[in-house]
Amino acid sequence: MNKNDACLTKWAVEKIEAEYRDDVCLLLEHKMLKLEKDMEAAAFSFYIPATNRANGLARTFIVDGIGYDLFPMSWERIERMADVKEYNTTCLANSAILWARSEEDRQRFTSLQARLQANIQNPQYMLERAKKWFDTVREIYQDTLFEEKLYKVRENTGYICDLLAITVAFVNGRYFKHGQTNQLQELADMTKVPVDFTKLYREIITEASPDKQKRLCHELIKNTKIFLDDQEKPTPKTSVQDFLELAAWYQELIYTWRRVYHWCDAGDPVNAYIWCCNLQNEVSDWGAKFGITDVDIFGAFNANDLASFRKRAEFVEQKFRQAIKENGVELDEYETVEDFLKAN
Repeated sequence: MNKNDACLTKWAVEKIEAEYRDDVCLLLEHKMLKLEKDMEAAAFSFYIPATNRANGLARTFIVDGIGYDLFPMSWERIERMADVKEYNTTCLANSAILWARSEEDRQRFTSLQARLQANIQNPQYMLERAKKWFDTVREIYQDTLFEEKLYKVRENTGYICDLLAITVAFVNGRYFKHGQTNQLQELADMTKVPVDFTKLYREIITEASPDKQKRLCHELIKNTKIFLDDQEKPTPKTSVQDFLELAAWYQELIYTWRRVYHWCDAGDPVNAYIWCCNLQNEVSDWGAKFGITDVDIFGAFNANDLASFRKRAEFVEQKFRQAIKENGVELDEYETVEDFLKAN
């Protein structure tokens, strides 16, 4: 610890002891976001208040060209970090206690550090947290598509790279100890990474054209979505009871197929297209659940050739009927009303 470091730590502790003894729970040091050459000068980072009066301790100042920010961070925010719901995970994981009001406060903090580590080691939980960051990226990208200011495009594309990197790190049960610094180097050590991730990350940063940056971001987001989807591919259901569920779904949805066929036969591409939106969404979701892979209907859409589109919808429908039959389930299906009434 250098002279400035020692003096500032001593100053902060003495000030708390003299003026805020009952108002501050913990004083903490966090060095991981500092430049390497400034590591030894990192005297303190933040404190956890016990009362509102502790707000009076907050200070920002400069010593020898280095800025210091002594700021409060609530227990609620620390708890969110423990549940991997805050941006700077490292602020909990890699902080050291410089001063504690009580042993209970010290233990509360260290228990939250332990909770964080337990969450990081839970693959399913970290995947869920990764998907939350991915959702944030999609929102930023939507805004970026319509952004014309060059500086905002560059700012947003930087955030996209950063948050997608966090997404990937979470899937690997990792977080960035140094925040935004050297993310590419840390990604190189991870075993699970989307296709061309580091390549596209670097190209986005170095690209001069904002329109090209937007296109590269689209590719990076697309690759990351595929990567996330691959982490949670469901195991296809196989029991008769499962396929009874699929049969019930098909019997409910068959009228949507009928609508699509009707509008194709009527030569109305608009209505055929709009009704197929619902149909495509349903067959994609249920196909994934039951291991049915031929679910692409819209790939055959051509406003000038609705007959081919109808044929493709029929093909996909038959795939579902075939899967139901092959798994020992009979559809509750009748040729006529009389047949239904006779059976029921």
